[in-house]
Amino acid sequence: MGGWQPLPEGLPAEVRHFVEQLRLLKDDTGLSLVALGARTAYSKSSWQRYLNAVQPPPRQAVAALCRVAGLAGADAERHTVRWELAVQAWPRPANVPERPPGAGEYEDDPTLPWWDRPEEERAPRSHGRLLQAAVLLLLGLLLAVVVGAVLLG
Repeated sequence: MGGWQPLPEGLPAEVRHFVEQLRLLKDDTGLSLVALGARTAYSKSSWQRYLNAVQPPPRQAVAALCRVAGLAGADAERHTVRWELAVQAWPRPANVPERPPGAGEYEDDPTLPWWDRPEEERAPRSHGRLLQAAVLLLLGLLLAVVVGAVLLG
């Protein structure tokens, strides 16, 4: 991690470990921050904030980095677990009020690109048009068979 600026003093161990692992993963891709931003839909400046522990990344940004780095399954899951631990310990800025108990975890980026959303969050697709096209195709085929039989019969 030669080119990285030192992480802020006083970071909780979970945050420090998570960011260090994220930096190693980013370095393993061989991509610049600009290229990483283009491949993950998170900007260069967002990655700078995430990788310098200024702000916690959304879970989907971590998943996108894992995907770009070629990690899947248990390897990618380890980064998600580290993310969960780090987000719980991440220091809140002074101007952000504490959440009341039970108010939920860190909110993910609401501008998450559709390809990074979990399946259950994607809009349900209507299969009506596909069914309608199939029925019309079947009727057309049936009509062609009947007309052919009448003309040849």
